[in-house]
Amino acid sequence: FLKRDNVTPVAMSPFGKRQLDDTGIDSIYIPHAIDTNVYKKTDTILNGEGEKVPTREFMGIDPDTFLVSIVAANKANGIIHRKAYGENLLAFSMFHKKFPNSHLYIHADPAPTTGGFDLKVLLKATGIPPSAVTIANREMLRIGYPKEQLAAIYSASDVLLATSLGEGFGVPKLEAMACGTRVIASNWAACTDLVSEDSFLVEGQPFWDEPQKAFFQVPMLGSIVSALEQAYHAERGFSPVARKFALDFDIPKVFDQYWLPFLRDYFDGTS
Repeated sequence: FLKRDNVTPVAMSPFGKRQLDDTGIDSIYIPHAIDTNVYKKTDTILNGEGEKVPTREFMGIDPDTFLVSIVAANKANGIIHRKAYGENLLAFSMFHKKFPNSHLYIHADPAPTTGGFDLKVLLKATGIPPSAVTIANREMLRIGYPKEQLAAIYSASDVLLATSLGEGFGVPKLEAMACGTRVIASNWAACTDLVSEDSFLVEGQPFWDEPQKAFFQVPMLGSIVSALEQAYHAERGFSPVARKFALDFDIPKVFDQYWLPFLRDYFDGTS
């Protein structure tokens, strides 16, 4: 943003604000926002006939199955995948061998059309049985899933698996939590500040990214598997703690608390 003759960066996360502060750069913090009137506990989904049916029935997943979902774009540079698909899928494979009544849903295009990985090859390489994974409809992904359907999928999930090499924010985590679904996230970058108390944080090790001249952090397999096991043994179902956390990022609240003061300050010419 231009404030008089200067450019003021906007930090999307507390982590980003701290990074800018540490380098002496003046900035303002305005987080992303979500519509919590849409992303809320949603028990049904529209089928092909326009009828509302229980989401797991629509997905063909037994109500007692432990459902893990990944909502992360399959976009990369063909070599390094920031969304840690390799680590996440291998961790789920290890977890599934111990807990075979688990299932993985992937909300992403499995084809490497935008520099991502061939997820079908990766699924085979990690040893996840085809019967234990469901992938989103590619045509629907191109058109765009209705938000209400995505809310239903979040709500039907027992946990969102969202570890990565690094995040500037990570909107799917908040969408899932707004639906009452706990999250497994990385304990670094923006993720640490953006998960509820009853969610799960995993540890990692540094990985130098030469093009950016900065460190990523690779989630440790053992830590992801441990988080999956904790989620498996934890109380399942709607989490009011996760929902309450996500409400702080509702669109009207973010506008009133962050955007409105900034805009008043900007147009009053006091900055």
